[in-house]
Amino acid sequence: MGIFGRRKSREERAAEIVGKVASGKGFYGRTTRAFLGESDFARVQQSIGAYNSGLDVQQLLAAGAPTVPATVVSIGDTGKLVNFDPVVDLVLQPPGAADRITLQTIVSKLRIPRPGDQVLLIADPARPGGYLYAGDGVTP
Repeated sequence: MGIFGRRKSREERAAEIVGKVASGKGFYGRTTRAFLGESDFARVQQSIGAYNSGLDVQQLLAAGAPTVPATVVSIGDTGKLVNFDPVVDLVLQPPGAADRITLQTIVSKLRIPRPGDQVLLIADPARPGGYLYAGDGVTP
């Protein structure tokens, strides 16, 4: 503990900087936006959003949030990587539902879902009626 209170860990400081970059606020956010330009900055924001949704899913699973099974209809590559894992476009069909769900999410490069595979979804608390990809239920 420092003289003026608890010091932030490196992880907390990094998360704070990432939040500023994603929002485009503060020194880091404005500098990143200025150097990258609008189109590349939008890609950075999408990647950070995909990474944060993965963290949200882990927290929701740990809290015991209910999952919804779905069947993969199609999968498309976006050409983006986050921590060397691909970001993909998934089209999913929940059982008994007429509407298909489209998600852009990070998947493990070792367990990429294929059309016809069963995966799990979790209701997104930030977007009512939206879902987050929760994996295939086999790997943690």
